[in-house]
Amino acid sequence: MHFSSPQLKAFLDAKADEYNTPRFIPHDPISLPHRFTKLQDIEIIGLWAAVLAWGQRPTILRKGAELIELMDGAPHDFVLHHQESDLKRFLQFRHRTFNATDTLYFLLFFQHHYRTHASLESAFSQFLSPDAPTVEAALVGFHRYFFRLEEAPDRTRKHIATPARNSACKRLNMFLRWMVRHDDRGVDFGLWRTITPAQLVCPCDLHVDRIARRLGLITRKQTDWKTALELTERLRSLDADDPCRYDFALFGLGIEERWGQQRIK
Repeated sequence: MHFSSPQLKAFLDAKADEYNTPRFIPHDPISLPHRFTKLQDIEIIGLWAAVLAWGQRPTILRKGAELIELMDGAPHDFVLHHQESDLKRFLQFRHRTFNATDTLYFLLFFQHHYRTHASLESAFSQFLSPDAPTVEAALVGFHRYFFRLEEAPDRTRKHIATPARNSACKRLNMFLRWMVRHDDRGVDFGLWRTITPAQLVCPCDLHVDRIARRLGLITRKQTDWKTALELTERLRSLDADDPCRYDFALFGLGIEERWGQQRIK
């Protein structure tokens, strides 16, 4: 399936409008931070939901809800004020390869950061110049910043990707989309303003990757950071100010296709 640029833009614009709607929220990991109104709660659960976003979506939502419950329903307050004895409740937390060691380090990182910063935005934006074409430097810098603490476990590094290792950084790009994109559709939060939507890189999950290749938006055989940049550059040619709004279109088309295959079976 290939389109000329005007046809492709019209097609993807329509699909983005179809899926960028509150109806998208309940069955997506973004529903977890949508439980909150406080900036820091949204940031903490948003990052954690994005990092845990692999596997079946019902399981992701269940494990995210479990984390919220373990933090007494108030993530920021828990991060800042928990006692050592409160951490015992996290020793049984697991999601695929994410275990208690990873969980406890995430809590430690959040505590160290929020003791001196009002928002998680600075953990990314401090590494990004305003005229940078993409968030690449922010992601590389965040990886270093996240693991700067002496207690950082080596095993946890696999859960925070970085372009420095040529990872597509799907989960972090998704989190940044949630926090940076601002429109009137009610899905993405748009709470951060020192990073612009134009700098975002499209998250390349399995659905997006498959549909983007089918539409001729990706030519690279592998899926890595360079592939994410290739896709984003093509999407930027359709909307230079907000290329990642087409993430809704590509993801939605992938879900449509999966549902269609299930019905055929």
